[in-house]
Amino acid sequence: MTIAHSLGFPRIGKQRELKKAVEAYWRGKLNQEQLLAEGQKLRQQHWQWQAEAGLDYVPVGDFAWYDQVLNLSCTLGVIPERFLADAKQIPSEVGLELYFKMARGDTNEQGEVAACEMTKWFDTNYHYIVPEFTENQSFAISSSQLLEEIKEAAQQGLKPKPVLLGPLSYLWLGKAKGSDFNKLSLLDELIRVYGELLVKIADLGVEWIQLDEPILTLDLDNEWRQGFETAYNRLQSTPVNILLATYFGALGDNLGTAINLPTEGLHIDLVRAPEQLTSVVDRLPAYKVLSVGVVNGRNVWRTDLQQWLERLQPVKQRIGDRLWVGPSCSLLHSPVDLNQEQQFADDVRQWLAFAVQKNKEIAVLAKALAGDNSTEITAAIEASMAAFKEKNNSGRIHDETIQARVQAIDANMSIRQKPYNQRVVLQRQQLKLPLLPTTTIGSFPQTTAIRAARKAFKAGKLTEAEYRAEMKQQIADAVHRQETLDLDVLVHGEAERNDMVEYFGEQLSGFLFSQHGWVQSYGSRCVKPPIILGDIKREQPMTVEWIRYAQTLTNKPLKGMLTGPVTMLCWSFPREDVSREVSCLQLALALRDEVQDLEKAGIHIIQIDEPAIREGLPLRKAEWQQYLDWAVRCFKIASCGVENTTQIHTHMCYSEFNDIIEAIAALDADVITIETSRSDMELLDAFENFEYPNEIGPGVYDIHSPNIPSQDWIKQLLKKAANKIDLERLWVNPDCGLKTRDWSETEQALANMVAVAKELREEYQAS
Repeated sequence: MTIAHSLGFPRIGKQRELKKAVEAYWRGKLNQEQLLAEGQKLRQQHWQWQAEAGLDYVPVGDFAWYDQVLNLSCTLGVIPERFLADAKQIPSEVGLELYFKMARGDTNEQGEVAACEMTKWFDTNYHYIVPEFTENQSFAISSSQLLEEIKEAAQQGLKPKPVLLGPLSYLWLGKAKGSDFNKLSLLDELIRVYGELLVKIADLGVEWIQLDEPILTLDLDNEWRQGFETAYNRLQSTPVNILLATYFGALGDNLGTAINLPTEGLHIDLVRAPEQLTSVVDRLPAYKVLSVGVVNGRNVWRTDLQQWLERLQPVKQRIGDRLWVGPSCSLLHSPVDLNQEQQFADDVRQWLAFAVQKNKEIAVLAKALAGDNSTEITAAIEASMAAFKEKNNSGRIHDETIQARVQAIDANMSIRQKPYNQRVVLQRQQLKLPLLPTTTIGSFPQTTAIRAARKAFKAGKLTEAEYRAEMKQQIADAVHRQETLDLDVLVHGEAERNDMVEYFGEQLSGFLFSQHGWVQSYGSRCVKPPIILGDIKREQPMTVEWIRYAQTLTNKPLKGMLTGPVTMLCWSFPREDVSREVSCLQLALALRDEVQDLEKAGIHIIQIDEPAIREGLPLRKAEWQQYLDWAVRCFKIASCGVENTTQIHTHMCYSEFNDIIEAIAALDADVITIETSRSDMELLDAFENFEYPNEIGPGVYDIHSPNIPSQDWIKQLLKKAANKIDLERLWVNPDCGLKTRDWSETEQALANMVAVAKELREEYQAS
């Protein structure tokens, strides 16, 4: 036989049931018992779907109320001291209250307690909660959630395969706090507790455990490679088989380390790195299982089953039943079920597969490799072949006029007329902004009224004229509130926008949209990425009418708000028949047209958000420059077609971009706004060590926390920023858009922010 398994399944539910339950719990609409029951219901449903698809093992431990890395921190007792009571004792069982405080922050009698830092999970749009380690860090099993879930799956009559982030990757992804020390110094104590946990898991009758070590696809030095050998030599004595799971790239120079570790199995990602199959098989020890990730866990396209069957049959003949089949990575990054998308045309539907369908593909391929020639398996493979043939010949995908425009791009399209030091003089004359100008990132609360109007419009209960009138009323309200707060640069609030990528994709050719294709971004935040189906073109202006209307309501400057080409690409499901660069260039040209139309409409500040530019960076440094070259080029094509007096902003959030600061400078945006509040302005170290030439707005409060930042808190952060950035180049703003907050907390937070900016403005001008 050939084992079929998955590395993880989406936890949110077909209808985002987890999101709705967690947010109801936060609002006090569900009690803890009800929330726990909803989670159990979802887990059991997801396991059942995977078993019905034909998987031999179901993953357990992929469920999380907020984030799987946060789950592990609670399991291991890695709780920052600021969240603990006076006794500073780690509880024997970390409960939901403490768990959510770590994720979202808290306020106690001492004041605001900052949430744990959040950043991108490798090169995905998923955000994890960063573990915080101290030099004297202790570890102890402090949560039984994983063990209870294993029991649940077994009681359901299923074979559970627990999933845990491995010890080296856990250390790598965490941050040393309080002093500068080597995180690997914590490894011995960490492995001791991992060993205890694996014994408890084995005592529940578990055969296999999956330890995810995705950092084995990164550049590692010898000390970290030695850390792997130390850790897994100790863990081999635990009475459970270990499947070491790697993904998001090739093992490369870590192949020897991974292949020789004393684990019973190894998983490799053949979607991202198909070229590594031969070298891995050639060096695979005779006792070791090889799990091949051939179904793409990060995209929505159907798998070419015949192609993989032909490629894997020689491997099957060579290693026999030691061959397992799975997805490239966890299906966390995939929408749940294609069967909910009845609106798709029949030809397009057959090109797609969501998580439920991907599990079926895994099972079909495993059975075919095992020699199953039944009608069901044969028909599934033939259907896959037919779908690929039709897609390759479809007229939906290619547009020769768009391709010709890409070919005609020249170097002048990515150069501003004058350098920044000359532009800034002209922009200051035009805009007449004060020292420490205040602004927001773009979006304002998506209220119940806004969502109800959008839902009614989609259902045909509001005419287009009625819907547009309602959105204009919401825009007018947002502008009025900003004027009352006395912000310096206003935005229209984005009431008419559903999502910062989906909104634009809906107005561009070449995109396909699901109705229920949600994936988790962080916590209870879900996004519905568009699908890039073919060549991309702007049919008409996308934002001009809304922003021009908003500008008529105020004499203050108003920012036009666009999503940048790299982020549009990274936060969509991309094509697999062309390079990412090609799609990004097409997006850049579409946005260039929009930027120029905004300028013609009298908008002299235009923000082109690129929060995903760091996320799109390849995991191996040797591949960075090629990506950065075309990513920067695409941004500049989009932004450089304007006059010198037009000020271009960009925004980046939740990215460790210190190591690409030169590329960020190369964007030549007049102003960048960045997330720095959760990291306590640590990200500004990059601007201290690198003489960034343009203007910067470091986020002075965390919009993802329900806490209202005090004026003292904001002042402290701004003064830290002022120590590293010249005052003339410093802007004051939140760290991200305010879409997910309500108006009460938004206005209180912004009022505090504006008050601090005015106070510091007076202090600095008087000194």
